[in-house]
Amino acid sequence: QVQLVESGGGLVQAGGSLRLSCAASGRTFSSYAMGWFRQAPGKERGFVAAVNWSGASTYYADSVKGRFTISRDNAKNTVYLQMNFLKPEDTAVYYCAAGGYATEWASLYHYWGQGTKVTVSS
Repeated sequence: QVQLVESGGGLVQAGGSLRLSCAASGRTFSSYAMGWFRQAPGKERGFVAAVNWSGASTYYADSVKGRFTISRDNAKNTVYLQMNFLKPEDTAVYYCAAGGYATEWASLYHYWGQGTKVTVSS
């Protein structure tokens, strides 16, 4: 069992930056791939980024490539999402997830956090 708690969301102006954190409980964090997803009002949850268990492989949605960076610190049981050059369309609730594969497919993740809200003003 893994429990995930996101933090770092908030209100930021367009062009600004935020860093989201996702702290995981349990001693098996390093065995999981981690992903970030987001859900905007009235829209389905969508893939943002993923990282494999070691941090060596990362994957991004086209809409965030070059602006967002996913990373992890297995010693701290934490995964991060550094978000730069934020746009109003990045406004959403951001969720982290843990699973066996670093993938864009939400159904393959076993554990989810409660989400943290990011609002980007224009």
